[in-house]
Amino acid sequence: MRPRPPIKGRGIFNGTGLVIAALATTAAALLYPLWSYADRQETAGAGADVLSARTVTTPYGPLSAQDQDFITKVRLAGLWELPAGQLAERKGTTAAVRTAGQHLVDGHTSLDAHVRTVATQLGVPLPNEPNTQQKQWLTTLEAAQGEDFDRKFAAILRLAHGRVFTLVAQVRSDTQNSLVRDLADDANATVLDHIKVMEATGYVDFTALAKELAASPTPVPTPPAVAPSAVVPVTPSPGESYSLPPAAASPQPSSP
Repeated sequence: MRPRPPIKGRGIFNGTGLVIAALATTAAALLYPLWSYADRQETAGAGADVLSARTVTTPYGPLSAQDQDFITKVRLAGLWELPAGQLAERKGTTAAVRTAGQHLVDGHTSLDAHVRTVATQLGVPLPNEPNTQQKQWLTTLEAAQGEDFDRKFAAILRLAHGRVFTLVAQVRSDTQNSLVRDLADDANATVLDHIKVMEATGYVDFTALAKELAASPTPVPTPPAVAPSAVVPVTPSPGESYSLPPAAASPQPSSP
C-alpha cells in the first residue's frame, strides 16, 4: 500500500505554523517583563505599606517612627538630666559646675513641659522612668564626691548631649510634622546651652570625648510607656541660683 502524501497546509513546520510560533514567542517576550514588573511592584508595595504603617497621619502633618522616637528620647533626657542637675547644684565644688547643674534643671523643666504637651496632642505614649544606661549614670554621680564628681558630671553629661545633638539635627531636617519641628527647635537650643555650660566647667576631656562619640553606642531598651495623660511631670526641688561663670558668658580667645 502506497503511503498517502502529506496534505498541503498541515504540520507545525509549514509557513502558517512558523508565523504562529513566532507570534507566540514575541507575545511571551513582551508579556514577561510586564509580569515581572508587576511582581516587583507588588513586592515594593508591600515595603511601602510597612513604611506607611509606621507613619501616622495627624492634623499637624505626618508623624514618622523617627519623630515618635525623638519625642520619647526628649522625655527620657529630662527624666535623668534634671536629677543630675540637682546633684550638681548640691555637690559641685565650683560655681561653674553648680551653674551647669542649674542649667540642666531649668532647661529640662521647660523642655519636659513642652514634650508632654506635644505627646498629648499627637497621642504618643511616654516613659515615666529613665532607661537602664541613664540610671547607671545617675548611680555613678550619686556615689562620686568632690572633684571626682565634677569630672564625672562634666564627662557624662557632655557625652550624652553630644550624642543627642546629632539626633535633634536629623529630626529637625527630616520631620514633616509642625509640632515635632517646634520641639526640635526647642531641644536644639536647650542641648546647645547645656553643651556650652558643660565645657565652661573646664572638666571636659575632648580627646576622651571624641573617642566615646566615635564608638557605636549600645542600644538601651526604653522603659515601658504610659498614656500621655498618666505622665508625671519632672519637677525640680527649690534650689539656690548661680550666676553664669565668665568662661561660659564670654569665652576667652585661646593663647597662640
